[in-house]
Amino acid sequence: MNRRQFVALTLTLATSVAMPIFAQAADQPYKGTRLAVLMEGHPTTDGIQALLPEFTKETGIEVELEVVPESDITAKMLLEFSSGSGRYDVVQNNIIFIPGFVKAGYISPLDESATKFPTNYDKADFVPGYLNTNIVDGKLYGLPVYGESTFLMYRKDIFEQYGISPPKTFAEVVAAAKTVKEKSNGEMVGITMRGAQGIHSVYVWAGWLWGYGGEFITKDGKSALATDEAAASLEAFAGALRDYGPVGVANFGWEENRVLFQSGKAAMTMDATVNGAFNEDPAISSVVGKVGYVPVPVETDKLKGGSSSLAVHSLYVASASQNKEAAWLFASWATAKQQQIKSFNIAPNSGVTSLAALNSDEFNKRYGAFKDAMLASINAGNPQYLPTVEAANEIINNAGIAVSKVLAGTASAKDALAEANAANDAVLGR
Repeated sequence: MNRRQFVALTLTLATSVAMPIFAQAADQPYKGTRLAVLMEGHPTTDGIQALLPEFTKETGIEVELEVVPESDITAKMLLEFSSGSGRYDVVQNNIIFIPGFVKAGYISPLDESATKFPTNYDKADFVPGYLNTNIVDGKLYGLPVYGESTFLMYRKDIFEQYGISPPKTFAEVVAAAKTVKEKSNGEMVGITMRGAQGIHSVYVWAGWLWGYGGEFITKDGKSALATDEAAASLEAFAGALRDYGPVGVANFGWEENRVLFQSGKAAMTMDATVNGAFNEDPAISSVVGKVGYVPVPVETDKLKGGSSSLAVHSLYVASASQNKEAAWLFASWATAKQQQIKSFNIAPNSGVTSLAALNSDEFNKRYGAFKDAMLASINAGNPQYLPTVEAANEIINNAGIAVSKVLAGTASAKDALAEANAANDAVLGR
């Protein structure tokens, strides 16, 4: 072999050895990147957290996932956003906050990253109503990680025992709660709902507000809480919990509420459709097969909007992030159909946003008991169930203070809502 042949052979071998390295680099362009992600405690988050090693193996990206309660997450991220700290690359929150986030420049549009890295992004696979809520002025700002509506859950066996029909009005809800408490000699709670101040109590009371013909904001942008409809809805909501609810309900958030119901200690609850997954999970529930699911009731035929929610929680890439494309890779992976389907075996999760997951045999097997009721609630869901204006967080907080005062019996619904109304008008007028 002459020198020229030896050099050629050496170059050929070097190239053949190096190719896998180059290929790996192309497949993992952000290997070694560390992402900081902020998410709320939820079955969806449990699934993503359990699957993170797969993401790191696939991309080489390390993820530091911080999980906080839903009631704390907005204040936490707003603090970081407003300071421009860049602490978080990806954050999760309710889509009601998108208008404010976009106007303030806190989150980045995702369209360029979606085009550049389309592997895990299947636009056609998302529930359209969920994905569309993340589009502002024609740009995509978030990927829906879970969606839900609300419905009324009741114990079929208890209702049959006491001769109660599934409620269609809130008056019937209160009457049913009264019957259960009285006929069980107080051994069973008539109804349980969230009562904790802030987003928790407001989220559930909102169904009563809309069901009584009320609303949060008028068409001309004024607060609508100082109305007879709003006052009647809050008196009924707080009265039902005070008279027929559990001890300590003023501290009940989503978790406390669902645990009480799935442990068989309450005849009714009104909450997110994801709760159905917990009710029907034999590993944690004592009420499997005993629960009926019906739409959130209404009290009038003069509605300004539906009494069932349409809640979508999405993943957003922070504008201050120094790792936007790596952040997109995480967000698109976390919301892909493959991860959503895998999550069924990790935590009770009926709030999937993937059509493939929603229509899978596994979903029907696990959640068929309430799937039809859930879809009916989603299809009738009110996108304005909670305010979607820039000042949504302040409006919800003001309303939450009013709900807590009435629940505690320190103010009438009329007076508490009048105070909240004035505060909200001041916010809306800025």
